[in-house]
Amino acid sequence: MTARKPPPRKSSKPKPCPDCQTGQVSESFKVGGRSKRESTDRQEALCLTCFGTGQAPTD
Repeated sequence: MTARKPPPRKSSKPKPCPDCQTGQVSESFKVGGRSKRESTDRQEALCLTCFGTGQAPTD
């Protein structure tokens, strides 16, 4: 019989997402009818890297 190896340890603390740190990013948006212009305001959106979890993807 061969000796059985213990399973590898998992990291106790998940790493933060490199793009957002919190799961949300702020984006600018366009306003207006026909000729869209960039607004000076910002809106919150989900981070597409981590899908709003705030943790680094494992893949």
